[in-house]
Amino acid sequence: MALVEAQGLTKVFRRPQKDPGLRGSVKHLFQRRFSEYRAVDGIDLSIAAGEAVAYVGPNGAGKSTTIKLLTGILVPSAGSVTVAGLTPHRQRVPNARNIGVLFGQRSQLWWDLPVRDSLALLRDMYDLSPQFYSERLERLDHVLGLGELLGVLARKLSLGQRMRADLAAALLHQPKIVYLDEPTIGLDIAVKDRVRDFLRELRADGTTLMLTTHDLGDIEDVCERIIIIDEGRKIFDGPLIAMKDSFARTRRMHVHLGFVDEAVIEKIADLLPLTEVAAGSSAHEVTITFDRFQFTAGQIVSAVLAVAEVGELHLDEPAIEDVVRKVYAGELLR
Repeated sequence: MALVEAQGLTKVFRRPQKDPGLRGSVKHLFQRRFSEYRAVDGIDLSIAAGEAVAYVGPNGAGKSTTIKLLTGILVPSAGSVTVAGLTPHRQRVPNARNIGVLFGQRSQLWWDLPVRDSLALLRDMYDLSPQFYSERLERLDHVLGLGELLGVLARKLSLGQRMRADLAAALLHQPKIVYLDEPTIGLDIAVKDRVRDFLRELRADGTTLMLTTHDLGDIEDVCERIIIIDEGRKIFDGPLIAMKDSFARTRRMHVHLGFVDEAVIEKIADLLPLTEVAAGSSAHEVTITFDRFQFTAGQIVSAVLAVAEVGELHLDEPAIEDVVRKVYAGELLR
C-alpha cells in the first residue's frame, strides 16, 4: 500500500476581477466578479514508503499548493488524498505526527525564542521522551552543527543557520514522511553535502522524502524518482533515467583521431546524414551530435572507423540540469 495516495487531486482558487483604480475598487464592492484559477488540476500520486521523490516544475506550477494539500493546510476542491491512511485536512493532528515539513520561506521556529527553546517546545508538542529527544538532537547536531545555534534567537539567525535549525525542527520527531521545500538553500557546500548524506540515510532507514527544489544537485544526490508538473498538471512521473530518455534524444560523441582536417570531417558527415559533425576542442578531436533514435553509438563509431583510426572516444549523456531547464522553458524534446 502506498504511503501517499492521491487521485484527481484538484485545488481551485477564486480570484477577484476588479477594474483598476478607486472607481474599480468601489464598483467591486457592489458588483463582485471572480475568476477561477486551477493551481492543481487532477493530479494522481502514489508514493511508497522509503521513496525519495523530487517534485519539480516552474514557478507557479502548483508545487507548493500540492504540498499544502498533502499536509492538510489546504482542503482539496476535488479528488481525494490519504497520507499513511489518514485524510490530511480531516485528521490534521494525527497527520501532523506522521509528517515533517520544511518550507524554505517559512520558519516553524518561534521568532523571539532561542533555537533551544523552540526545539524543546516541539519536543513537548510531539510528546517525545527525554531519552529519544536527547539521542535525536545529538544525531541532528552531528549533521547540522546545531551546537552553535541553540542559544541564538531565531530572528538573529542567518538564512543558512535558520535552514539548519528548521531542518532539525522538521526531523526532530522522526516522521514517516518529510516534505522539504528547498532544503539546502543558503547552506555552504560542506553543510549541504552533510545534509544530502543525511537525507540518503533517512531514505535508507525507510523515511519517505518529497523534495520540492530547484537545486538539481539535491535531486541527483538524493532522489531516484522525479515528478514534473506544469500549470497544475503532471507531465512526467518516473525514474531520473527515464526522464532523460523521454525528454532528451540528443547525444554528443567526442572522438579522438590520429588526424583531423576538413576532408575527414566531410567524409564522416557524408556517412552520417542527419547528424552534426564538427571539429572538437582539440586539433585531433571530432564532435558528432546525433539523435539516439536515428543512430546508435555503435553506428557512429563504425562510420568514423571507416574514415580514420580512432584513438579515444567519450559519449556525453544529457545532464539532468539541461533536461529540466528545457522542460521549464517548454522545450520538451520528444
